[in-house]
Amino acid sequence: MIKGLGITTVWTTDQQRTKAFFTEKLDFEVRSDLAMGDMRWVTVGAKDQPGVELALMSLDGPGLDPESAEALKKLVAKGVLGAGAFRTDDCRGDYETFRARGVEFLQEPQERPYGIEAIFRDDNGNWYSLTERSEELDFSKDFG
Repeated sequence: MIKGLGITTVWTTDQQRTKAFFTEKLDFEVRSDLAMGDMRWVTVGAKDQPGVELALMSLDGPGLDPESAEALKKLVAKGVLGAGAFRTDDCRGDYETFRARGVEFLQEPQERPYGIEAIFRDDNGNWYSLTERSEELDFSKDFG
């Protein structure tokens, strides 16, 4: 039986640079950084969520045929891939902290029906939601 999400992929053109983005700008921790044959396996995760990791997958690594790798490179470069939503208990405060560290925001914090949300990009162009949930909204009850 599935118990939850463990690892999800974030596509990167430079694993070292992306690892630095997540650890230095967003305060994530490195979970693994291993050489595996022709590839490098790098994962990072939020310090308060040890069971979930982002695998920083190189666009030129094994497992992708040349046509697929090129298509992914174009999508990443174009900035159209949304890689997820990060929860926070202080969207406006994190926005100010991350912006001061050089994180590019596409949207400043805004009130939404589900809480406060800002949108940012990583060093590759992948975009993410930074969301502070509304106290009135119980996702497990209302949506689950």
